[in-house]
Amino acid sequence: MNPTPMSDDTVTLFLCGDVMTGRAIDQILPHPNSPALHEGYLASALDYLQLAEQASGPIPRPVDFAYIWGDALAELKRVAPAVRIINLETSVTRSETWMPKNINYRMHPDNIPCITAAGIDCCVLANNHVLDFGEAGLEETLDTLRHAGLHVAGAGRNRDEASAPAVLALPGGGRVLVFAFGSPSLPTRNVVLRPQHRLRL
Repeated sequence: MNPTPMSDDTVTLFLCGDVMTGRAIDQILPHPNSPALHEGYLASALDYLQLAEQASGPIPRPVDFAYIWGDALAELKRVAPAVRIINLETSVTRSETWMPKNINYRMHPDNIPCITAAGIDCCVLANNHVLDFGEAGLEETLDTLRHAGLHVAGAGRNRDEASAPAVLALPGGGRVLVFAFGSPSLPTRNVVLRPQHRLRL
């Protein structure tokens, strides 16, 4: 059976769920946060790194920002998707104000080039890890992503911003709209930052 040929107006998207750049991944990048964890079974992200090395051999440190994508970068180059969207399951922050939830993912903001190294266009944040380091962590995540030129969907400084789609222009004209909403089980709430701002998931 022959595949249906693609029409000229076909748009190829790269959609990747649950991208986690915290724990041991943050530790091997050039600018790691403190490795301290707040989990019941391991106290340091370096323990995860040790487990990985026991299974797969030595891991260099620091690695370049593209390292974590491995062979995926060559495949992305081959397919050349028009838009690249990930669900970023990690707070991008220096904040030490962790939420008591047993698993907290955090990447240092100076490691954000590991996301842009894959040419990512949009980070979806409506997930259960964006508030792992509280209100300050969410604010820094939003600021860091936007400063890096990344679009954001699913979180914002107010309800309208959080529910608005990310608008991604297509090379040949047109656009892709990315909407992101969390399920009722996620810790979604208004977060007061200062009189004129609220964060919303």
